[in-house]
Amino acid sequence: MERSKIQVLYDASHAVFSQEGLPTFQQIHYLKTLLDKIEAIDVGVDESGLCDSPTSDATVDSSSSSSNSKGLLCGHGFSEITYIHIHECDYFSMGVFCLPAGKVFPLHDHPGMTVLSKLLYGSTCVKAYDWIALDCAGSQTRLAGRVVDEVIKAPQEPSILFPRSGGNIHSFTALTPCAILDVLSPPYSEEFGRPSTYFSDIPIPSLNGYAILEEKPMPSNLVVQGAPYLGPSIVTVDHYNFGQIDFDNHV
Repeated sequence: MERSKIQVLYDASHAVFSQEGLPTFQQIHYLKTLLDKIEAIDVGVDESGLCDSPTSDATVDSSSSSSNSKGLLCGHGFSEITYIHIHECDYFSMGVFCLPAGKVFPLHDHPGMTVLSKLLYGSTCVKAYDWIALDCAGSQTRLAGRVVDEVIKAPQEPSILFPRSGGNIHSFTALTPCAILDVLSPPYSEEFGRPSTYFSDIPIPSLNGYAILEEKPMPSNLVVQGAPYLGPSIVTVDHYNFGQIDFDNHV
Protein backbone atom coordinates (compact mmCIF):
# COMPACT_ATOMS: atom_id res chain seq x y z
CA MET A 1 0.00 0.00 0.00
CA GLU A 2 1.42 3.36 -1.03
CA ARG A 3 2.14 5.72 1.83
CA SER A 4 0.85 9.28 1.82
CA LYS A 5 3.39 12.10 1.57
CA ILE A 6 2.82 13.10 5.18
CA GLN A 7 3.30 9.47 6.30
CA VAL A 8 6.60 9.33 4.41
CA LEU A 9 7.69 12.55 6.13
CA TYR A 10 6.65 11.18 9.52
CA ASP A 11 8.50 7.90 8.98
CA ALA A 12 11.70 9.63 7.91
CA SER A 13 11.49 12.26 10.66
CA HIS A 14 11.06 9.61 13.33
CA ALA A 15 13.94 7.54 11.95
CA VAL A 16 16.24 10.59 11.86
CA PHE A 17 15.32 12.31 15.12
CA SER A 18 14.93 9.21 17.32
CA GLN A 19 18.40 7.84 16.52
CA GLU A 20 21.25 8.13 18.98
CA GLY A 21 23.42 11.14 18.32
CA LEU A 22 22.78 14.18 16.17
CA PRO A 23 21.36 13.86 12.64
CA THR A 24 23.82 14.18 9.81
CA PHE A 25 23.76 17.02 7.31
CA GLN A 26 22.69 14.52 4.63
CA GLN A 27 19.77 13.27 6.75
CA ILE A 28 18.48 16.78 7.38
CA HIS A 29 18.63 17.58 3.68
CA TYR A 30 16.82 14.34 2.87
CA LEU A 31 14.00 15.48 5.15
CA LYS A 32 14.05 18.80 3.31
CA THR A 33 13.48 17.03 -0.03
CA LEU A 34 10.51 15.15 1.45
CA LEU A 35 9.05 18.35 2.89
CA ASP A 36 9.44 20.05 -0.46
CA LYS A 37 7.08 17.49 -2.06
CA ILE A 38 4.19 18.30 0.27
CA GLU A 39 1.40 20.64 -0.81
CA ALA A 40 -1.43 22.16 1.19
CA ILE A 41 -3.89 19.49 0.08
CA ASP A 42 -1.57 16.81 1.50
CA VAL A 43 -2.26 18.16 5.01
CA GLY A 44 -5.99 18.66 4.49
CA VAL A 45 -6.04 22.34 3.49
CA ASP A 46 -7.75 23.79 0.41
CA GLU A 47 -5.44 26.70 -0.30
CA SER A 48 -7.77 28.39 -2.81
CA GLY A 49 -11.01 27.93 -0.83
CA LEU A 50 -13.07 31.11 -0.60
CA CYS A 51 -15.58 30.16 2.08
CA ASP A 52 -16.80 32.12 5.09
CA SER A 53 -15.76 29.39 7.50
CA PRO A 54 -12.48 27.48 7.66
CA THR A 55 -14.25 24.20 6.88
CA SER A 56 -14.60 23.46 3.19
CA ASP A 57 -16.86 20.86 1.60
CA ALA A 58 -14.27 20.28 -1.10
CA THR A 59 -12.90 16.79 -1.57
CA VAL A 60 -9.95 15.56 -3.54
CA ASP A 61 -9.77 12.97 -6.26
CA SER A 62 -9.93 9.47 -4.83
CA SER A 63 -6.71 8.55 -6.63
CA SER A 64 -4.81 11.18 -4.63
CA SER A 65 -2.78 10.12 -1.61
CA SER A 66 -4.59 12.93 0.25
CA SER A 67 -8.04 11.57 -0.51
CA ASN A 68 -10.47 11.61 2.39
CA SER A 69 -14.20 11.88 2.94
CA LYS A 70 -14.10 14.58 5.60
CA GLY A 71 -13.53 17.59 3.36
CA LEU A 72 -10.71 20.10 3.70
CA LEU A 73 -9.95 23.16 5.75
CA CYS A 74 -10.50 26.34 3.76
CA GLY A 75 -7.21 28.22 3.56
CA HIS A 76 -8.86 31.60 2.97
CA GLY A 77 -11.48 31.11 5.68
CA PHE A 78 -9.31 31.76 8.74
CA SER A 79 -9.82 35.06 10.57
CA GLU A 80 -7.06 34.44 13.14
CA ILE A 81 -3.70 32.68 13.15
CA THR A 82 -4.60 29.00 13.33
CA TYR A 83 -2.47 25.98 14.22
CA ILE A 84 -3.24 22.54 12.80
CA HIS A 85 -1.62 19.95 15.05
CA ILE A 86 -0.47 16.90 13.09
CA HIS A 87 1.84 15.02 15.45
CA GLU A 88 4.04 15.42 18.51
CA CYS A 89 6.26 12.98 20.37
CA ASP A 90 9.42 13.25 22.46
CA TYR A 91 11.55 13.55 19.33
CA PHE A 92 9.73 15.97 17.03
CA SER A 93 6.48 17.75 16.23
CA MET A 94 4.67 18.44 12.97
CA GLY A 95 2.04 21.09 12.38
CA VAL A 96 0.74 23.83 10.09
CA PHE A 97 0.32 27.52 10.87
CA CYS A 98 -2.33 29.26 8.76
CA LEU A 99 -2.15 33.06 8.76
CA PRO A 100 -4.77 35.45 7.36
CA ALA A 101 -3.47 38.43 5.38
CA GLY A 102 -2.10 41.14 7.65
CA LYS A 103 -1.56 38.94 10.70
CA VAL A 104 1.85 38.91 12.41
CA PHE A 105 3.47 36.04 14.26
CA PRO A 106 5.97 37.98 16.38
CA LEU A 107 9.67 37.42 16.80
CA HIS A 108 10.27 34.17 18.73
CA ASP A 109 13.02 31.60 19.19
CA HIS A 110 13.49 27.82 18.93
CA PRO A 111 15.92 26.96 21.74
CA GLY A 112 18.18 24.03 20.92
CA MET A 113 15.95 23.02 18.00
CA THR A 114 16.33 22.11 14.37
CA VAL A 115 13.38 23.43 12.38
CA LEU A 116 12.35 22.57 8.83
CA SER A 117 9.66 24.83 7.36
CA LYS A 118 7.83 25.05 4.06
CA LEU A 119 5.56 27.86 2.87
CA LEU A 120 2.67 25.88 1.38
CA TYR A 121 0.91 28.81 -0.27
CA GLY A 122 0.71 32.59 -0.19
CA SER A 123 3.36 35.18 0.60
CA THR A 124 4.85 36.45 3.83
CA CYS A 125 7.55 38.80 5.04
CA VAL A 126 10.15 36.93 7.08
CA LYS A 127 12.60 38.54 9.46
CA ALA A 128 15.14 36.26 11.15
CA TYR A 129 18.16 36.62 13.43
CA ASP A 130 20.87 34.47 14.97
CA TRP A 131 22.62 35.22 18.25
CA ILE A 132 26.07 36.79 18.01
CA ALA A 133 27.03 36.39 21.66
CA LEU A 134 26.29 32.92 22.98
CA ASP A 135 27.59 33.32 26.53
CA CYS A 136 24.94 35.69 27.90
CA ALA A 137 22.88 33.22 29.92
CA GLY A 138 20.30 34.98 32.04
CA SER A 139 20.49 38.25 30.12
CA GLN A 140 17.23 39.61 28.71
CA THR A 141 18.98 41.63 26.02
CA ARG A 142 21.45 40.17 23.56
CA LEU A 143 23.17 41.06 20.32
CA ALA A 144 21.87 39.34 17.19
CA GLY A 145 22.74 39.42 13.52
CA ARG A 146 20.03 39.64 10.88
CA VAL A 147 19.96 36.60 8.59
CA VAL A 148 16.82 37.27 6.57
CA ASP A 149 14.56 40.26 6.00
CA GLU A 150 12.62 39.58 2.83
CA VAL A 151 9.34 38.62 1.23
CA ILE A 152 8.95 34.98 0.28
CA LYS A 153 6.25 33.65 -2.00
CA ALA A 154 5.15 30.07 -2.66
CA PRO A 155 6.40 27.96 -4.28
CA GLN A 156 9.56 28.30 -2.21
CA GLU A 157 12.03 25.62 -1.19
CA PRO A 158 11.91 24.69 2.51
CA SER A 159 14.12 26.47 5.00
CA ILE A 160 16.25 24.87 7.70
CA LEU A 161 16.94 26.55 11.03
CA PHE A 162 19.60 25.14 13.32
CA PRO A 163 20.10 25.94 17.02
CA ARG A 164 22.82 28.50 16.26
CA SER A 165 22.37 29.32 12.58
CA GLY A 166 19.88 29.72 9.79
CA GLY A 167 17.73 32.35 11.51
CA ASN A 168 16.64 30.59 14.70
CA ILE A 169 14.76 33.67 15.95
CA HIS A 170 12.16 34.74 13.41
CA SER A 171 8.85 36.47 12.73
CA PHE A 172 6.24 36.29 9.97
CA THR A 173 3.96 38.97 8.57
CA ALA A 174 1.36 37.51 6.20
CA LEU A 175 1.00 39.61 3.05
CA THR A 176 -1.68 37.26 1.72
CA PRO A 177 -3.39 34.27 3.33
CA CYS A 178 -0.58 31.75 3.79
CA ALA A 179 0.32 28.50 5.51
CA ILE A 180 3.62 27.16 6.87
CA LEU A 181 4.30 23.49 7.57
CA ASP A 182 6.83 23.01 10.39
CA VAL A 183 8.83 20.04 11.61
CA LEU A 184 10.57 20.84 14.93
CA SER A 185 13.08 18.66 16.72
CA PRO A 186 12.97 18.43 19.63
CA PRO A 187 9.56 20.03 20.24
CA TYR A 188 8.92 22.95 22.57
CA SER A 189 8.87 21.90 26.22
CA GLU A 190 8.76 24.07 29.33
CA GLU A 191 9.67 21.00 31.38
CA PHE A 192 12.90 20.37 29.46
CA GLY A 193 13.97 24.01 29.17
CA ARG A 194 12.67 24.70 25.67
CA PRO A 195 10.03 27.40 26.14
CA SER A 196 8.99 29.75 23.35
CA THR A 197 10.42 33.20 24.12
CA TYR A 198 9.29 36.39 22.39
CA PHE A 199 11.46 39.38 21.55
CA SER A 200 11.49 42.97 20.41
CA ASP A 201 14.27 43.96 18.03
CA ILE A 202 16.07 47.27 18.36
CA PRO A 203 18.21 48.00 15.28
CA ILE A 204 21.68 49.44 15.83
CA PRO A 205 22.05 52.38 13.39
CA SER A 206 25.83 52.26 13.43
CA LEU A 207 25.92 48.49 12.77
CA ASN A 208 23.88 47.66 9.70
CA GLY A 209 22.38 44.18 9.97
CA TYR A 210 22.64 43.95 13.74
CA ALA A 211 20.09 44.49 16.48
CA ILE A 212 19.59 44.16 20.20
CA LEU A 213 16.89 41.60 20.95
CA GLU A 214 15.01 42.17 24.19
CA GLU A 215 12.84 39.50 25.79
CA LYS A 216 9.20 40.37 26.29
CA PRO A 217 6.07 38.55 27.46
CA MET A 218 3.90 36.85 24.87
CA PRO A 219 2.04 39.71 23.17
CA SER A 220 -1.48 40.11 24.54
CA ASN A 221 -2.83 40.56 21.02
CA LEU A 222 -1.37 37.27 19.76
CA VAL A 223 -4.29 34.94 19.18
CA VAL A 224 -3.61 31.40 17.96
CA GLN A 225 -6.63 29.20 17.42
CA GLY A 226 -6.67 25.48 16.78
CA ALA A 227 -8.17 23.55 13.89
CA PRO A 228 -8.49 19.79 13.33
CA TYR A 229 -6.06 17.95 11.10
CA LEU A 230 -8.07 16.62 8.13
CA GLY A 231 -5.22 15.17 6.09
CA PRO A 232 -4.37 11.50 5.69
CA SER A 233 -4.11 9.55 8.93
CA ILE A 234 -0.60 8.91 10.21
CA VAL A 235 0.40 5.48 11.47
CA THR A 236 2.82 6.13 14.34
CA VAL A 237 5.54 3.81 15.55
CA ASP A 238 3.27 2.69 18.39
CA HIS A 239 1.04 1.02 15.79
CA TYR A 240 3.62 -0.24 13.31
CA ASN A 241 3.94 -3.80 12.15
CA PHE A 242 7.69 -3.52 11.84
CA GLY A 243 7.85 -6.56 9.59
CA GLN A 244 6.07 -4.56 6.91
CA ILE A 245 7.91 -1.27 7.22
CA ASP A 246 10.67 -0.48 4.78
CA PHE A 247 12.36 2.81 5.62
CA ASP A 248 14.02 4.61 2.73
CA ASN A 249 17.72 3.88 2.47
CA HIS A 250 18.45 7.62 2.38
CA VAL A 251 17.88 7.93 6.14
